[in-house]
Amino acid sequence: MVEVFQLVFQWEVLSVIVLAACYGLFVGSVPGLTATMSVALLVPITFFLDPVPAVAAIATAAATAIFAGDIPGALLRIPGTPASAAYVDEAFALTQKGMAERGLATSLVTASLGGLIGVGLLTIFAQQLAAVAVKFSSVEYFWLGCLGLTSAVAVSSASLLRGATSLFIGLFISTVGIDIATGHPRFTFGEMNLLDGVSFIPAMIGMFALSQVIRTVATDLDSVVPKAKIGGLVSEMINVVRRYWRNIIRSSVLGNVLGALPGAGADIAAWVAYALSKRFSKTPEKYGTGHAEGIADAGAANNSAVAGAWTPALVFGIPGDTVTAIAIGVLMLKGITPSPRVFVTDGQLVYAIFLAFALANLILLPLGIIAIRAARFAIAIPKRVLMPLILIFCIIGSYAVDNTLFSVWIMLVLGLLAYLMEENGIPIAPAILGIVLGKIIEKNFLITMIKTQGDPLGFFDRPVAGVLGVITLGIWIYLIGSGIYAAVRKPKDAEA
Repeated sequence: MVEVFQLVFQWEVLSVIVLAACYGLFVGSVPGLTATMSVALLVPITFFLDPVPAVAAIATAAATAIFAGDIPGALLRIPGTPASAAYVDEAFALTQKGMAERGLATSLVTASLGGLIGVGLLTIFAQQLAAVAVKFSSVEYFWLGCLGLTSAVAVSSASLLRGATSLFIGLFISTVGIDIATGHPRFTFGEMNLLDGVSFIPAMIGMFALSQVIRTVATDLDSVVPKAKIGGLVSEMINVVRRYWRNIIRSSVLGNVLGALPGAGADIAAWVAYALSKRFSKTPEKYGTGHAEGIADAGAANNSAVAGAWTPALVFGIPGDTVTAIAIGVLMLKGITPSPRVFVTDGQLVYAIFLAFALANLILLPLGIIAIRAARFAIAIPKRVLMPLILIFCIIGSYAVDNTLFSVWIMLVLGLLAYLMEENGIPIAPAILGIVLGKIIEKNFLITMIKTQGDPLGFFDRPVAGVLGVITLGIWIYLIGSGIYAAVRKPKDAEA
């Protein structure tokens, strides 16, 4: 461990961590520029760095970018990263109440603590978690995806029917493109750009950011933006830890485990943690109205999941998410091959990466406070000036995905769709998750059906899959039953 500290506590490594943290905060706070994009843009620079600072830069940029996505989400209802979408409405509701500092302080402290707990679990249980993750097959991922979709409907503040309607809209959008089984185009209408499906980043920007711009222009362009008091951040963070420390620990463990499953990542971790938070909360009625408890759970989970994703990446060379997929490439360029023996052959380097990750989450606290204080000036701009600026960022962020104007058109069309949905009381969040998980669920469903030769019992013949399947179906039955009961009870209450 002495040698590990000597590897990390060098001016070169520490400077790289600080610079990467500032860079990640900037990129993550711009809608459309995700944590994955921030890491991808760092790859050319890592060619000129030694292994420890190279991988430390990637880990730091990813960790800080995930938190930075919460800043525009809280202040403008524009999630900077997909992981922020799970609780963007909760954070924005706090801002509308004039309590932006509470939402941002919660996001910051839970991001830091979730990341630190995730790194601790990663250091202790990396090999054991990877052994579990590698046993997951298509059927487990199918049920995990279904559980994620169920969480979106369960936590929706709208009625069950409207939440399910939003979810099915998202699932329909995810079917656009080449059919996985037959290779035949679906719903592309002859448009070549749709063969790869609807890109998620322009969809998210349009459905959250552009819809908000349209709504503001249509209803309250001349209204005054609620003043964001960004003061007392440190005291707010202390209160959050004191009040929700159990939630933070629970969701950090959950996020770390989900992050260790290849393909799950911070997005699903945030949604599942938010759903569980509402389910076990003593005040579930406050969720969706601006309640810090949901932000604490989801924020801790998604940052812990970022650390958990390194488990299969280092031990088996299986990327836990897109960030670790890039990290594997950088490690191999540096002559380090991820494998079960990596803790023996390159143990010092692996634990140096863990230590650098921990430092990144520690330095996030002071840098995050600076970023939050700087961001408060954004909503002080008059709406007549702010809305065009947001629209410009929407266009730039959408175009940056694949450098085509077609992505901008996707953003515009889905932004209008989201505006119409919300005008009719249909929430946006379930649709976003449907777009994200639709392809994953479809692919794993088809693979499982092929393996089992069409036998539906094959979805339950593995222990973990059986448990996940029973839990998911149980939640579905409960939601449908409660929806029917509420529909029957409402007319009777009206008559009484």
